[in-house]
Amino acid sequence: MKKKEIKKKIFRPVSFLPLEKIIYPLITLLAFTGIWHGLSTMYPTYQLPSPLDVCRGMMELWGEGVIWEHIRVSLFRFSVAYFLAAASGIFLGLLFGWHIRLHAAFDPFVQMLRPISPIAWFPLAILWFKVGDPPAIFIIYLAAFFPILLTTIAAVRSVEHIYLQVALNFGTRERDILTKIIIPAAFPQIMVGLHLALGSAWIHLVAGEMLGAQSGLGFLIIDARNFLRTDWIISGMIFIGLLGLALDKCMGWMEKRINLLWGHVMKN
Repeated sequence: MKKKEIKKKIFRPVSFLPLEKIIYPLITLLAFTGIWHGLSTMYPTYQLPSPLDVCRGMMELWGEGVIWEHIRVSLFRFSVAYFLAAASGIFLGLLFGWHIRLHAAFDPFVQMLRPISPIAWFPLAILWFKVGDPPAIFIIYLAAFFPILLTTIAAVRSVEHIYLQVALNFGTRERDILTKIIIPAAFPQIMVGLHLALGSAWIHLVAGEMLGAQSGLGFLIIDARNFLRTDWIISGMIFIGLLGLALDKCMGWMEKRINLLWGHVMKN
């Protein structure tokens, strides 16, 4: 097959019928569940519970109302940390992207802190914030902040200079250039950073809640491990995955709405 034909086959637009969007994931889910069930027969229940055992564990957590309190606490911590990271990361990203000298002054410091894993901050988080919500929020904040900051800086720098030149030629004020040109033009790339930060922050949510917390989905998993309730461990993991999927879908919906508002996509 020629290279042009291969490229055309790979990158051709594909449209799915509404029913196909349900059938394909359902087939994958059934196949995964079948493999999981087959593997569970090779191990004791306390090591690898079957899908049916996990379903019972989920119903137990659901029926007793235990899971709702953990979900509420986890979403509260995540929301506070992610909002703070988004607000500070976008603000500083716009500031550093707009003022080159300011970015040059702070960039070495940022690049030194960025590679440090949020998990490495655990000992200091305990010393500074003791136990409870603050250390978990701090860890989640660190996981989300740097992807948002660096992506925002890159987004501002990548805005076409012709837009700025035209605005300056028409005597547009600097504040209007930032709010009416820079931010809308950079938004798609900023949204990429927000998406990356969402995943990173949600992953570190569990790690943060294992840090001296007495509630939350991360604590649920650790507490279930202490009692060898592997069905609860996997149930907690499933709830974390489902909530992460729901958050990602909400982010995608918001992105489409704002893109439509600023003219990045055409309304059908």
